[in-house]
Amino acid sequence: MSDISVLIIGAGPTGLTLACDLARRDVRFRIIDSATDHFAGSRAKGLMPRTLEVLEDLGVIDQVIASGGTFPPFRGYQRETVLWDRDIYTMAGFPRLEKTSRVPYTEFWMVPQWRTVEILRDRLVELGGRVELETGLTNLVPDDDGVLATLSTSDGTENIRAEYVVGADGGRSFVRKSLGVNFLGESIDSDRSIIADVRAEGPDREHWHMWLNAANPSNRVALCPLPATDVFQYVAPVTTEDTPELTLESLQKIFDERSGMTGVRVSDLSWATIYRANIRMADRFRVGRVFLAGDAAHVHSPAGGQGLNTGIQDAYNLGWKLAAVLDGAPAELLNSYEEERLPVAANVLGFTTHLHQRGFKGAATESERAMDHDVNQLLLNYRGGPLSWERRGIPGDIRAGDRAPDAFCRHNGKSCRLFDIFRGSHFTLLAFGENSAAIVRATNDQHGTNVRAFSVENSETSGSGNRLSDIDGDIRDGYGIQGEAIVLIRPDGYIGYCSDETNSDGVHEYLKMLLS
Repeated sequence: MSDISVLIIGAGPTGLTLACDLARRDVRFRIIDSATDHFAGSRAKGLMPRTLEVLEDLGVIDQVIASGGTFPPFRGYQRETVLWDRDIYTMAGFPRLEKTSRVPYTEFWMVPQWRTVEILRDRLVELGGRVELETGLTNLVPDDDGVLATLSTSDGTENIRAEYVVGADGGRSFVRKSLGVNFLGESIDSDRSIIADVRAEGPDREHWHMWLNAANPSNRVALCPLPATDVFQYVAPVTTEDTPELTLESLQKIFDERSGMTGVRVSDLSWATIYRANIRMADRFRVGRVFLAGDAAHVHSPAGGQGLNTGIQDAYNLGWKLAAVLDGAPAELLNSYEEERLPVAANVLGFTTHLHQRGFKGAATESERAMDHDVNQLLLNYRGGPLSWERRGIPGDIRAGDRAPDAFCRHNGKSCRLFDIFRGSHFTLLAFGENSAAIVRATNDQHGTNVRAFSVENSETSGSGNRLSDIDGDIRDGYGIQGEAIVLIRPDGYIGYCSDETNSDGVHEYLKMLLS
């Protein structure tokens, strides 16, 4: 029997994000998947701005940007007549972000899911890990000290013992069912769609082509060009009474009947599925030493493109906490995973359900555009949570629990961004004011490499060593800092601690919860 620290079940975007995060922290883990081959379909294809920030931290942003593009404008047709062109912001009522130093990524980035998974898998290999295919979980026995797992492999049965198990094994999660966790919500059996990857002769690749039927909205068909490929994603709703075979002939017949077009031919069907709408969430994200993440914990309508993104955020939240506890931090730290992520998932589930129910009813109304949909996932926060200590007399707009904004600065004589300073597995402390140098020294002396502490100084300095030069006050403006202040940023890019104290006592107290 082999012993490991963490066993990850499922090698989709959630499981791979967690594996990459654990690998760079030198945690002993295995990531397994019962599939015989890696996922090859487009399925979830939208990466939100906050997810792009996570992928930058994991070291894969260049590959992601090169593998995708912005969402093309929707083009609506009646037969061969173009009725309208609308961007995704008009269509769904999403707010358009303004690019500032605080927000480096403002667009939804379209990348086929198979490519996102491939990029993360390649990064895992660079970090010394690998996915074990054809390896399924068949039994799970948790106890107070760990989890006994039975695996089915091509070589037979294997028993292993892990200190922790993470179920990232999708909406039909074996892990969740083994734990007896309720999966609350509904499966809308009548709401089904064909999703397929095809080549198509005829349509241009500059638009998301949609043939709609106002009298019967479900009688529609769409072709969306997938960036950096010559493939289109084909989508067509189907009924439970008339679910066709997933063949080229069937897809062509549906397209011809619904579009009324004459010169469009689909070919080279590489992947297809029947998607059934599920809107569900687990009532617990943790049972002892076993955790649920991604679709195993919550499944969403594809409207708004939030499912994959929320799963990646789950993994990013959990990874550093598992590593910290395995390194000797208090085990209670792991309670914060469910406390922080379950409310976020519930919020996301609420507005994606609204978008799903709205359907394709034309451009969003003014009232819908005014709704608080944080589709970018930049405003999702952990305010009031157990790891969010706000200790300023008059907090500003940016508080403990919020995403830490980016900013321009100088370090060691070179221009850089705060995100460059944050990148990695460490905490980052920013100290402002006359006592900042002493606070930085005390933090570095007590916490070593776990925390990188910096004194934030005016723009006339070179920003060398443990000092950052605040170019034009960009850091102070972004964080709403006026005078003395201490800001501690967690490894997952959220602000854990804010205070206007002039000493380091409070931040040391906070870090005792998180470090050995």
